[in-house]
Amino acid sequence: MSDTKVDISKPLLFEIAWEVANKVGGIYTVIKSKAPVTCNEYGERYCLIGPLSYKTAPMEVEAVTKPQSEAMRVTLENLTQRGIKFLYGRWLIEGAPYVLLLDVSSAYHRMNEWKSDLWNTAGIPSPPNDRETNEAIVFGYLVAWFLGEFVHQQDHLPSLPASEIDERHPANTKPAIIAHFHEWLAGVALVLLRKRALNIATIFTTHATLLGRYLCAGDVDFYNNLKFFDVDAEAGRRGIYHRYCIERAATHCADVFTTVSHITAYEAEWLLKRKPDGVTPNGLNVVKFSALHEFQNLHAKAKEKIHEFTRGHFYGYNDFDLDNTLYFFTAGRYEFRNKGVDMFIESMARLNAQLKHINSPITVVAFIIMPASTHSFTVDALKGQAVMKQLKESVAEIQHSIGNRIFDNAARGKIPDSTQLVSDQDFVLLKRRIFALKRDSLPPVVTHNMADDAADPILTQIRKVKLFNAPEDRVKMIFHPEFLSSNNPLLGMDYEEFLRGCHLGVFPSYYEPWGYTPAECTVMGVPSITTNLSGFGCFMDEMISHPPDYGIYIVDRRLKSVEESCQQLADCMMEFCQKSRRQRINQRNRTERLSDLLDWKRMGLEYVKARWVAIRRKWPETVALHENRQDDSDEYGAAGELQYGYESDATSGLQRDDLTNLKYHQKVPRPQSAPGSPRIREHFADDEDGTAGLFEGRDGERLDAADLIEGLKALGVKGTSESYIPPPGERASSNEELNANDHGSK
Repeated sequence: MSDTKVDISKPLLFEIAWEVANKVGGIYTVIKSKAPVTCNEYGERYCLIGPLSYKTAPMEVEAVTKPQSEAMRVTLENLTQRGIKFLYGRWLIEGAPYVLLLDVSSAYHRMNEWKSDLWNTAGIPSPPNDRETNEAIVFGYLVAWFLGEFVHQQDHLPSLPASEIDERHPANTKPAIIAHFHEWLAGVALVLLRKRALNIATIFTTHATLLGRYLCAGDVDFYNNLKFFDVDAEAGRRGIYHRYCIERAATHCADVFTTVSHITAYEAEWLLKRKPDGVTPNGLNVVKFSALHEFQNLHAKAKEKIHEFTRGHFYGYNDFDLDNTLYFFTAGRYEFRNKGVDMFIESMARLNAQLKHINSPITVVAFIIMPASTHSFTVDALKGQAVMKQLKESVAEIQHSIGNRIFDNAARGKIPDSTQLVSDQDFVLLKRRIFALKRDSLPPVVTHNMADDAADPILTQIRKVKLFNAPEDRVKMIFHPEFLSSNNPLLGMDYEEFLRGCHLGVFPSYYEPWGYTPAECTVMGVPSITTNLSGFGCFMDEMISHPPDYGIYIVDRRLKSVEESCQQLADCMMEFCQKSRRQRINQRNRTERLSDLLDWKRMGLEYVKARWVAIRRKWPETVALHENRQDDSDEYGAAGELQYGYESDATSGLQRDDLTNLKYHQKVPRPQSAPGSPRIREHFADDEDGTAGLFEGRDGERLDAADLIEGLKALGVKGTSESYIPPPGERASSNEELNANDHGSK
């Protein structure tokens, strides 16, 4: 296919990842949630490619026996004739994109041949006993085989009909093909495409570098020493040199290389030795409620379910008021240091000391939701729920009998005697249930029997800081070493429902390329704490003038010591505990408004730019000819190179109640009302509009009225001159705005 005969107006897009219709980690969420936006852009020209898992595929994919594309049909027939098994169909998600799942086991007999070829052509080693790498190599060769065959069949298709041939679409024009690869597990195919010189524009996105994850899991000062690591030696020392070679080769072979955040871009530049061409942050499918109070009602319902679990778990020591109880949580993969669990537990101990010192009525129940190796539920945890269930049933029986007595007396025209409403039998039953609540031991800090209780890092840290759920403790710890499910006999809630019921998500991660957990909190209107070492934290810090006003607390783990970061985290949680219920509601409303920033309809534009840059670099002559014929160069979303960074240039005209029209490089301003915290700041916290300093004297002293007017004149504010008289329409609208603002502040 020559360069001048490529049609770039309607390209074909293949997206390759190990987690297509195969839930393993966070990339599954990225691809699944992004699919509706991509389908809306590409329609039938979009196809996802992944490995075939017979365990999950039948529930995820609806098979299609006759592909609409002739090139696809012939290519799949050729694969079948060569003994390659696959599943082609529609992924049963929103958008219903086409998926091609390749059976890796059907080509395992060629693994040694392909591993030898990979060494000879690309110099990438592969040990015999690394099953994950072996599968990645076989999968990569199958993907390269498929794409090569598809390009060949596409080239031999009949030319366009005469009615479709014009200046932009000459005869024998074929659509351009874009292949987007995610993570090193899909990287082998990208290297092969480059080596075989296939006419395909390629993009490689790393969601986290292999070496970075391994280095951060160890006790090293990762970010301060990032420039000085001997990457080959470090990878070899950890036994991942062959995987690192695949990742680095894919990085350098791609036409466009992107990461999910700035912090990962900085990391990739030093570990993978290529500066990313841009950042493609992750998004979510945001569902907005028609009424603002709807998600608050969902919070109340979910919180009541957590109340039920708390009553059962702390039976015998349930001496704290649930109306003054706050639920904090952290969740994710069990990576003790990378996810910041060590800092989470240490800061909870400090928060406990602070709350006890001021004799606060607030109780914090802190959940740790991370899957670990377990045997079963603890007997004590199951007993607590059973005892509380018996108490609830007994109270319901007594309520029913009291209701019958009141009705009988009222039916006979008598006023019921309050001393006779509860019978002696009811008192005995109630006493038996109350006596059953007594226990000899403290409430457990873990809900399961751990496989290795003594060596578990989380339990070891909890014992170290002595958070044993004692009655005098204001912070209670619950470690749930299993993902949440509605079928759970202890805490029967899905993760989404549990998240809605909590008050604050705490994610003090040391290594977090993006961070879906705080992003999910934001979309559901739950305030969260993150760090400036997570992609989400960096993104929000760049996009929001003052994040705490919107329920996004960002702990500094980059420029501060561990001690200072722990104290900052404890102070953030203490500040949240001192908020009134009304302030927490107000803050949740603001947090939920930020969900527009994370919508794929907005985040997906960066993927559009990345694909366009890949086309420009692969077929520069065709793009130049195409752009010469275009009257408007913005047809593809970005006429220039992929922009690197979130430069903030806050502009006027942003509607504060609606962030859907917020431009990508525009900051969210501070809310109009006072920040949702116990103390109102007396000074401006930022200088987004250039006002800082205009209302202060030389030594920071406050200006008098005359000087204040001069400062307003410098800003060009209307009404600062003595002769200014506002027009009647403007005067009326101003009065309405003042009334509206006054009403909103109440």
